[in-house]
Amino acid sequence: MARCDVCGNEYGRSFEVMMSGNTYTFDSFECAIHRLAPVCAHCGCHIVGHGIEAGELCYCCAHCARQAGVKGAVDHPNQQAGVSHAAR
Repeated sequence: MARCDVCGNEYGRSFEVMMSGNTYTFDSFECAIHRLAPVCAHCGCHIVGHGIEAGELCYCCAHCARQAGVKGAVDHPNQQAGVSHAAR
């Protein structure tokens, strides 16, 4: 059994993640996200999935990027203004 690097739980089904030359041990995806996921430069949430990168900063969504002053940030570049995903 290995010990989680975040919560310290010893768990028989722990897993390792290698990132930037370092190896981390976790007992859950929650702990892995807490330790390794980038943080939105505007709202501070952990970014799980695709975010928006602008320069050296990451944002969880286009709304946060625009609120931080990033011009023209959109979540889906092919989306027409005023058209929802369901309407396509």
